[in-house]
Amino acid sequence: MAISFRGVNVVTLDAKGRLAVPAVHRQKLVDHCDGEAVVTLSREASLLLYPLPEWEEVARRILRLPESEYASSLRAVMVANATDCRLDGHGRVLLPALLRNLASITKSARVIGIGSRLEIWDEAIWDEKLRRSLGVVKEEPPPNVGEILSG
Repeated sequence: MAISFRGVNVVTLDAKGRLAVPAVHRQKLVDHCDGEAVVTLSREASLLLYPLPEWEEVARRILRLPESEYASSLRAVMVANATDCRLDGHGRVLLPALLRNLASITKSARVIGIGSRLEIWDEAIWDEKLRRSLGVVKEEPPPNVGEILSG
């Protein structure tokens, strides 16, 4: 059964760098993969938290890409930085210090549900991305997107 996350949640990391997974997502992770997940760096310098089965499929697709500078860079960013994690008894996951630093996540963060993954953003960086995104979607959508939005 596929897993689907959605919504935006505000979270605060504790002093050890643990993130309390929002309750709306926590039970899905437990039910879907017994709380086993992978956290990695995204192409946009946020963090991605995948349930383990979904991550394994993403990693397989990345590793199968034909050799190119882009594929090599994507493997360096996402696969090399992938770290196994597990929800603890309080529904938290430890975000590795290196990844937190690369994504500029210090204390306050946004957890964004996007389909099969959770994106974890520094609060200020997410707010700026959202402002830019609102400007983009005000424009006339490309034809293939316009069909989706009008239905």
